[in-house]
Amino acid sequence: MDDKIFISWNEFHEDVKTLCDKIKKSGEYNKIVAISRGGLLPAGIIAYELDIRNTTVINIATYVGAQHLKLDEVDKPEFVGKVDDKTLIVDDLSDSGQTFRVMRRQFPKGKFVTVYAKPNGIDEVDITAKEIPDKWVVFPWDV
Repeated sequence: MDDKIFISWNEFHEDVKTLCDKIKKSGEYNKIVAISRGGLLPAGIIAYELDIRNTTVINIATYVGAQHLKLDEVDKPEFVGKVDDKTLIVDDLSDSGQTFRVMRRQFPKGKFVTVYAKPNGIDEVDITAKEIPDKWVVFPWDV
């Protein structure tokens, strides 16, 4: 099992709260764009912790199972509305950084935050709670 990192519900919640503390120190935000599906749970916690009610979701997949997809362009959904430097774009993990690279082209002014970041994905993240090794992550909802 050394090739996997298992994260418990308690650990995940504490790590998201750590992320919230870092977000608070970086500025004030008034909108959250959660990247579905991984970003839904941390975005909900962040919304409560930072008292941000303006939230929306964007669907993007850069992998299926362990197979990474190649995405040259993602259409910018109109329903997301204005994304500026007061907008948090939230995901659970920056693995390769591909999701955030794609999203950054669409929303260059957003603040990209994630609970966990691996070595290949850390450069695409503005704020992360924790850097983790390049191992398969098993989240509590995956068990």
